[in-house]
Amino acid sequence: MKLEYPIAVNVNPMTIPVYPAPAKLNLFLHVIGRRKDGYHLLQTVFRFLDFSDQLSFALQENGAVKLHTPTPGVPEENDLCVRAAKLLQQESGVSLGVEIFLEKRIPMGGGLGGGSSDAATTLLALNRLWGLDWTRNRLMELGLRLGADVPVFIFGENAFAEGIGEKLSSIVLPSAWYLVLVPPAQVPTAQIFASNELTRNTIPIRIPPFSVVQGHNDLESVVCLAYPEVARHLEWLKQLDTATMAAMTGSGACVFAEFATEAAAQGALSQVPDNMKGLVAQGLSRHPMYDFAEQ
Repeated sequence: MKLEYPIAVNVNPMTIPVYPAPAKLNLFLHVIGRRKDGYHLLQTVFRFLDFSDQLSFALQENGAVKLHTPTPGVPEENDLCVRAAKLLQQESGVSLGVEIFLEKRIPMGGGLGGGSSDAATTLLALNRLWGLDWTRNRLMELGLRLGADVPVFIFGENAFAEGIGEKLSSIVLPSAWYLVLVPPAQVPTAQIFASNELTRNTIPIRIPPFSVVQGHNDLESVVCLAYPEVARHLEWLKQLDTATMAAMTGSGACVFAEFATEAAAQGALSQVPDNMKGLVAQGLSRHPMYDFAEQ
């Protein structure tokens, strides 16, 4: 079954530029240790997809920051777009404000990085619209204060990540297409990382060389044990003989399979059972807003 998206309230009625906030996949995610402050040490590969939330921005001279299209269940003051805009406003001292229009397409709580990507796109767009000309590194440092996954979207290239996810190295990935399945579950990241079932001693790998296919997601078994629907969706993907790999992204709940061609991915989508939802997306070589920040 193809994933359908409600148009509903999150459509920008104004004729102003639209900025993409692409989803990401973790092609693998290894937990290699834990810091004294409780944060986990990771190794992962981030890949951007051509499947995105959409944002637009209308500048406000009165300095107000307003989300015109709030996401159901998320208080406006907690929305990462609003928090990103207010943080950039505070740190830059700019007097302008902004009205934000968000069309939410990336499933929430799915491990696809939608909220983090929205925050990064907000920072990148307002860096230009407010005339700040901040460097990429400066924006990445600000983004880290909003969440560990925000910097990679500002970094703008597919990346090998270490530390808590903030130490990034650019990586070239082969062309690929992905079938992403969206189980009916929202997985709380903190709960999975706190689980006694989670192993935290995967042997670190070096870049280069390594093979993405040889990696795994240490969170996968913990999530599948706690959320049978995730396990069921992943099991279905793993039986596809045309896929080069199948795994869970991030802390779930979304799972994905990789294919060499669009035809193979679309062929797999056509076989998805009626009680599962999925989408096909192409892997990107870099973020579509890469040029919005200077080195």
